[in-house]
Amino acid sequence: MNLVELTERLHAIRDRNDWRQFHSPKNLAMAASVEMAELVEIFQWLSEDQSRQLPADKLAHAGQEVGDIVLYLLLLCSELGLDMEAVVRSKLADSERRFGQ
Repeated sequence: MNLVELTERLHAIRDRNDWRQFHSPKNLAMAASVEMAELVEIFQWLSEDQSRQLPADKLAHAGQEVGDIVLYLLLLCSELGLDMEAVVRSKLADSERRFGQ
């Protein structure tokens, strides 16, 4: 996954639609949270086993929501000047130190 290319493509969509005015860090974090709630809703009331064996339509819907979340997080990183790959690698290294490899 080339995060730079994905971010550039997102910026092109944003700029074509004049959405930059709405893409403050606050708004992007809130939008990612809304998409996360939509992902959670797919699993609401399912058993543990059911949540691991989603029917094809619900699995596709979950994938769409995950995509939305990742794209909003890419935009958020861009607005904050964060390198997503670097922050994810740093957090993973921290987890490995804390919880073992």
